Amino acid sequence: MAVKLDILSDPICPWCYIGKTQLDRALAERPEHPFVIEWHPFQLNPDMPREGMDRRDYLRGKFGDKADAAYGRISDHAKSLGIEADFDKITRTPNTLDAHRLIHWAGIEQRQGPMVDALFQANFVEGRDIGQHDVLADLADGIGMDAAVVLKLLQSDADTQMIRDRDAHSREMGVNAVPTFIVAQRHAVPGAQDKDVWLRVIDEITAGSEEADA
Repeated sequence: MAVKLDILSDPICPWCYIGKTQLDRALAERPEHPFVIEWHPFQLNPDMPREGMDRRDYLRGKFGDKADAAYGRISDHAKSLGIEADFDKITRTPNTLDAHRLIHWAGIEQRQGPMVDALFQANFVEGRDIGQHDVLADLADGIGMDAAVVLKLLQSDADTQMIRDRDAHSREMGVNAVPTFIVAQRHAVPGAQDKDVWLRVIDEITAGSEEADA
């Protein structure tokens, strides 16, 4: 029995990166898992200028003098889980609208998971500016998409309003933070859950399906 798992996320959200890594580890331990995964857009900073901004300016504006402490805790948590991240490499905070458009296009080609992975890797490990069209086209090329087509689409307004509308719809439905995982279009699981939580969810779904078939 296939079970839809909708994930609302932003590729510059460190908790989304941690949450996906933990989910992936659970899925690797349960290769027969029932999930059919779809990623959905949610911008942490929908009012960010399209060109992005200096990361230090962004952090000062959002967190004040608590920024270093806040990201220090996130960095320590990632390290404790064996998740690679180098926040010091990130020099700009991008507007992620174009990254979300790219995730959408990757989904049309059944490549959403690899695209999300590539964006997280580029941002959190390599410190690349994922608001830049050339970076996004390069990432698309790396997962087998046509970089020239992607670059042409990025230079247009294709699907821009659709992404904004989907983001707005999620907020209207009560989503105010990411990651948010929605299981079977009914159960919302907020936050970066541990691998063991996902293992329990998968096992409960599997057991329920087996009882229904008995």
